Amino acid sequence: MLVTGAGGFIGSHLVETLLARGAKVRAFVRYTSRQDPGMLRQLSTEDFSKIELIAGDLRDEQAVRQAVKDCQIVFHLGALISIPYSYRHPVEVASTNFMGTLNILTACLDAGVERLVHTSTSEVYGTARRVPIAESHPLQGQSPYSASKIGADKLAESFFCAYNLPVVTVRPFNTFGPRQSARAVIPTIITQALVNDTLKLGNLAATRDFTYVADTVDGFIRAAEAQGVEGQLFNLGTGAEISIGELAGQIIRMLHRPVEIRMDSERLRPDASEVQRLLSDNSSAAQRLDWRPAHTLEQGLEHTIAWIREHLELYRIGAYEY
Repeated sequence: MLVTGAGGFIGSHLVETLLARGAKVRAFVRYTSRQDPGMLRQLSTEDFSKIELIAGDLRDEQAVRQAVKDCQIVFHLGALISIPYSYRHPVEVASTNFMGTLNILTACLDAGVERLVHTSTSEVYGTARRVPIAESHPLQGQSPYSASKIGADKLAESFFCAYNLPVVTVRPFNTFGPRQSARAVIPTIITQALVNDTLKLGNLAATRDFTYVADTVDGFIRAAEAQGVEGQLFNLGTGAEISIGELAGQIIRMLHRPVEIRMDSERLRPDASEVQRLLSDNSSAAQRLDWRPAHTLEQGLEHTIAWIREHLELYRIGAYEY
């Protein structure tokens, strides 16, 4: 099996789970001169030794073809995912997410893979026009990142329609858990609230549907194994929403520390780019993949807080990560 984006937050958890299930895993990570495997370094020495590690760039067609070669199942998670970064560098984000996905699709088609699981994002829906958000909801490119993912999703759809490529698309809703960077809101809240007396956040009113990483990974694996779902798209969300302000309050209460919440204008998205509400309809995944989230928000937060406490040295606490 191949996992692109294996050094990332969700990717490293997926690799770890696949190894635990006895799979032979090839991990494609973005090349750096430091030969940094990303969050795969958090795996046990035994697990890390089992991985076939390949470093490259999704935009390099030959590197992608080499990575896909002889793989029966491909999980495509590789992408540039930071929304603030996409405002600064839209060309890099668009080329990586769109052309990188095109390279994966063509390589999988030529290699005759049995199943490609392509990763979308709830950001492609933009601010909800109706809730809960089903897979038929209109797509809205409210940031260069979301626009690049809409394009990638449509490429995946086209390869199923035009070439019968056995691709399944999963659309996670705000996954969180151990190993996540402070670009995401939950680690941002936890790291600041563990150390500081004030907590700087952006839009406190926006709502999100937070899904614990083990549940998201389970959805990926079910999408790879389910029969008769080629060409389909599945939301992976809990079907519950919470505002960022309410979330921060819950985490502060769990930490038993007096922390003041302050709005930081630097952390706000441009007005028309802000996604105000995300709430998933996961009924399709429940019916076709037999997938349902097994962790409550509180359970996931407990696991995440415990991990971050032990790994605070990995974070630049209070710095705005983009």
